[in-house]
Amino acid sequence: MALTNTSPFAGLTMAGFSTPTYTLTADLNPAINGVQYAVTGIGGTQANVVVHSASKPFTISIFKPTVIKAVGQFINGILKNNPKNTYKVITRKGVIPVAGAIDVAKITTIFEVPAGADVNDQENLRAMCSAHFGYITSNGGGIGATILSGLI
Repeated sequence: MALTNTSPFAGLTMAGFSTPTYTLTADLNPAINGVQYAVTGIGGTQANVVVHSASKPFTISIFKPTVIKAVGQFINGILKNNPKNTYKVITRKGVIPVAGAIDVAKITTIFEVPAGADVNDQENLRAMCSAHFGYITSNGGGIGATILSGLI
């Protein structure tokens, strides 16, 4: 398996958080093409953060294509309508938008990989992932501040 899902894992340091960690427990994914984990334990300093419950979920789900698509056809030397293989990682967290109410906040990262690139251009797909997650990791605190303030 390419994805090891280490638990517990370290979260990013954010304002008010120090050495945050999250413990995962396997959960039943709503789709056959994925896996899901519930965050059932937290560590470090995370005041007022609660773990997964039925009414206030805290889950991480990973999805792969149900069927891997093949490279499209060349017509007159042009690749026409090449399909994409789509992978997703979704994190859901129950939050309180107003006293007495619970809603679910969600982060979705979608990977749209042109069919054939997984075989013919692995280095550039790795570079894409490296840059994307490097940017998110190095700017995690700023992203957190942005969703609280609305300012970029």
